[in-house]
Amino acid sequence: MLTAPTLPQAIGNGINALAATHLQVNIAPYPGMDEGDLIELFWNNCFAASRRVTACKIGTYTCLRVPESFVLDGPARVHYQVMQVGRAVARSATAHVRVKMCCPGGQPSPLYRDENHNLDPVGMPETIRRYGVNASQIRRGVPLTIQPYLNMTCGDAITLRWGDVRLDLPKVQAKDVDLAVQVWVPSAVITEAGDDCRLEVTYCILDRVGNNSRWAPARTIRIAAEARSRPAGTARIYQPRPMGSPCEPG
Repeated sequence: MLTAPTLPQAIGNGINALAATHLQVNIAPYPGMDEGDLIELFWNNCFAASRRVTACKIGTYTCLRVPESFVLDGPARVHYQVMQVGRAVARSATAHVRVKMCCPGGQPSPLYRDENHNLDPVGMPETIRRYGVNASQIRRGVPLTIQPYLNMTCGDAITLRWGDVRLDLPKVQAKDVDLAVQVWVPSAVITEAGDDCRLEVTYCILDRVGNNSRWAPARTIRIAAEARSRPAGTARIYQPRPMGSPCEPG
């Protein structure tokens, strides 16, 4: 049996909505590879694409593209077979991937390039919304709430943006799905962002296969003059994940 194909765009054996639009499958060189061999790719046991080996491609990877119409939500099995003159058909081992097309918060509207208006703005106490954050609250920290959102899934990574400082929250656990996320913004983050009469607070979500929600509509609040920014060049991301803060617009 030949080695299983690989999907270079997969993240943790998962395919996201962006990758599905131009999904590539790589097939490694195999023993006896020769000019004229026919390589056929199968997605869930349905023929998806083929390519005939040319002389200049012997000993190199063969790249095939899966039609977008094949890539649907759910588990998928990918294999290929090689047909050579005078030999029996050789079949590869199967690669198993999971397709997740649904973005956290639902598909953003094309009317808003950087925001997803399916997401609720971050929740905060009414007194802070009305009067802002005073010196005492700066020292204590500020409680916030992120409401459950469409397509909330175990493994979602939420990044909160407080002004120009970002706070990476622990990933959503199975027991937390469809529940509000409680956030405590520490004094260090508030101080780092500094004074602002209209400081923006928002968040975005990156799911386990890389689907990006974009930013929620921002909430603006006033920060008392007691907050002082740190000097330029200091770290501006708190509790970073291995991939950093990936929720960028676009």
